[in-house]
Amino acid sequence: MRGPRRAAGGASQEGSYRPSAPRVRCRNSVSEQKVAVLRPDAGGCGRTRHHIPLRLRTRASSPCGPGRRFLGPSGRGSRDAPPRGPGPASRSDKGEGAGAGAEDALWPPLPAAPGPAAAPAAPPPAPGPQPRGGAGGAGPPGGRGVYIREFRAAEQEAARRIFYDGIMERIPNTAFRGLRQHPRTQLLYALLAVLCFALTRSLLLTCLVPAGLLGLRYYYSRKVVLAYLDCALHTDMADIEQYYMKPPGSCFWVAVLDGNVVGIVAARAHEADNTVELLRMSVDSRFRGKGIAKALGRKVLEFALIHNYSAVVLGTTAVKVAAHKLYESLGFRHMGSSDHYVLPGMTLSLAERLFFQVRYHRYRLQLREE
Repeated sequence: MRGPRRAAGGASQEGSYRPSAPRVRCRNSVSEQKVAVLRPDAGGCGRTRHHIPLRLRTRASSPCGPGRRFLGPSGRGSRDAPPRGPGPASRSDKGEGAGAGAEDALWPPLPAAPGPAAAPAAPPPAPGPQPRGGAGGAGPPGGRGVYIREFRAAEQEAARRIFYDGIMERIPNTAFRGLRQHPRTQLLYALLAVLCFALTRSLLLTCLVPAGLLGLRYYYSRKVVLAYLDCALHTDMADIEQYYMKPPGSCFWVAVLDGNVVGIVAARAHEADNTVELLRMSVDSRFRGKGIAKALGRKVLEFALIHNYSAVVLGTTAVKVAAHKLYESLGFRHMGSSDHYVLPGMTLSLAERLFFQVRYHRYRLQLREE
């Protein structure tokens, strides 16, 4: 620690110290410097050198050297910093290396130099025309939306495939889900399990009985459904043009999406009671949930209104609740159900009656009174 400095005459110069103008010694650094400041010590009889880390900004000339500015620890200008002196900008004003780029973040961006006016941004392109033919429209074949039109002979195989896939989905539905609709069959299967336990006293065999019964239900459901498909594919679905397009009062429609057939439906008139029957409705499983089935159903209703039929009727053995909700959303009323319906292809054998049950539902939509 140094003692108080004395003038040439021996008098102490301690009173001449001004804390507002500290002596600053700068080290050669760009991003951060340690500044040595001489301040009086606690006793007031001397001064101590304190090293304070300070960040320096490359600007105009300052006491710390050409092109340097004294900044406080917070990055802002310190009140104790000497005023910036006039003078030409040095090379350091242009920044030195990567450190200058990091320090520029401490300063607000300078306004851009005036230049030629920028060209106005181009307006966004106007939206193109929407494709005609929505879920229930009849747009042109080039449109992207789903549209309904009459069947063409070249679409025979596509219509048969959609019908086949839709019927094959009913095998597990009838075998497993359909069991909930037949409480008597459930009771019979429970009695068989109890009888097995009474005869064998084996829990393992008793637990295997329900699995075996469900396996038999799947086998006979597949057998009956395949027989029904064979019958349908060799009758009306074998020649759609002959069965639905040529006779009066009948028609067959397809739902087309991007040039592909994704749904089918047919209508056949019954002149005896002046009604139209809706049948063969099916939608490709990859395109369900888009309102295609409802659009097909509305097409049949439109056909019945145009030809002055009094009602539209349909029958279904569908197990899914979604199918029944669809018919109700179109305005159909449930007219009843039967557990004794015989599908085409059934043999009515004892095993078939024991392991295959189907419930037939009838719906009707009255268009006008007779």
